[in-house]
Amino acid sequence: MIKKLSSVARLPLFVLAFAACALAAPTPTPRTMRLDYYHTGNVSRELFSLDRVVLEPLPWAGNPSRMIDDTNLGKYFFEVRDAATDRVLYSRGFSSIYGEWETTDEARHANRTFSESLRFPAPTAPVKIVLKKRDARNVFQTIWTTTLDPKDIFIDRSQSVPPARLIPIQRAGDSATKVDVLLLGDGYTAAEQSKFERDARRLIEVLFSVSPFKERRGDFNVWGLAPAASESGVSRPSGGVYRDSPVGASYDAFGTERYMLTFDNRAFRKAAQFAPYEFVEIIANSRTYGGGGIHNLYSTVAADSEWADYVFVHEFGHQFAGLADEYFTSQVAYLPPAERVEPWEPNATALLDPANLKWKDLVTPGTPIPTPWDETAYEKYSRDTQARRARLRAEKRPEDEMNRLFREDLASQSQLFAREKYRDAVGAFEGANYEARGYYRPQLDCIMFSRTMRFCAVCRRAVSRVIDFYTRG
Repeated sequence: MIKKLSSVARLPLFVLAFAACALAAPTPTPRTMRLDYYHTGNVSRELFSLDRVVLEPLPWAGNPSRMIDDTNLGKYFFEVRDAATDRVLYSRGFSSIYGEWETTDEARHANRTFSESLRFPAPTAPVKIVLKKRDARNVFQTIWTTTLDPKDIFIDRSQSVPPARLIPIQRAGDSATKVDVLLLGDGYTAAEQSKFERDARRLIEVLFSVSPFKERRGDFNVWGLAPAASESGVSRPSGGVYRDSPVGASYDAFGTERYMLTFDNRAFRKAAQFAPYEFVEIIANSRTYGGGGIHNLYSTVAADSEWADYVFVHEFGHQFAGLADEYFTSQVAYLPPAERVEPWEPNATALLDPANLKWKDLVTPGTPIPTPWDETAYEKYSRDTQARRARLRAEKRPEDEMNRLFREDLASQSQLFAREKYRDAVGAFEGANYEARGYYRPQLDCIMFSRTMRFCAVCRRAVSRVIDFYTRG
């Protein structure tokens, strides 16, 4: 008896081979789409308006198995939803300059507008963009929605020229399973491109010398890009220095002389789009102490400051893992909250329920909660140091004198902490989030608290979780 062949078996072998290859072929990586919008308002009202939609030149660099953000980080959160089914295709949490500005005194009596961007894999069908913000209880609520059709003729598909050579500083593997970090230079002239590359390589080595980045180095791709500036350096208004730098980095954000940001979102995005990135560190060609960091936006550092190593890692902690500042005596522009709620940042707590401390699994056995320490002595010394620092700035003393003060401060602080009973314990130490009372940090010292060069146990875990999110299926 002759056995009847199935319809598949009767196909020519080359057809079967072609079909097998087609089934095995990976889905093409989508391009990167960017929605630019204006964020306007004051302390009590927010308005949003679409600026433009851009199809960036490079493919999406993210992990295709991690399209939905479950980290619960950021003051804001956005979703890309399929317009036909309302299914969430992509989401990310983030923070913004506006989100910081609205906590300043200026926001009580003035309106301001900030340019912001949302980046996501380019969709193939119409989508709805849903923007959310944490309410007074830190619960996300929808504050703006807009629709987007990828076939819209007004999406910017223009092909612009890269502003500089893309430098592969470290290539560990496919962007889909690695964290892509862009080191974006600002204030470097065409003649200073080799200086930028040296600065970038030096600073990334510092980051990878600190745990847990040290142990997870193989999970990162690192790129360098520095658009040529017409003049060396970046703006510092308090010192009478103004520069038309390509990315727009400037000191004195919100009137804080060491706080460095760029408010020129268009310039920043126009340069950054020529590199695969999930995180950006803006390296400013400057010697004066300064930097800044905003979660899932960017961080900044003055490359030639004596404290650049510390600032680079500290500010990257803000951007990368949403870590809170743990110090409470330095000058900041932010006003205290009207009501204390549990912070979303992983390394700060209002300790509203001591029995359910958010990092209770890491608490050192036998450590009391809250954890006693000589906060009074520390605060007195630190306030005195801040007053000396203010005088040095007011008198426009040389940067070397400020560096000397910082070195003295670090040494004195180390002596104070050496006497503490719980100096190495994980607990809940009062003083964090710019507040001396009511907020607590996990350990006595950490790079998010002082100019030490190590993360505490809670911050290390927070960083590791973000690395896992971007690199694992």
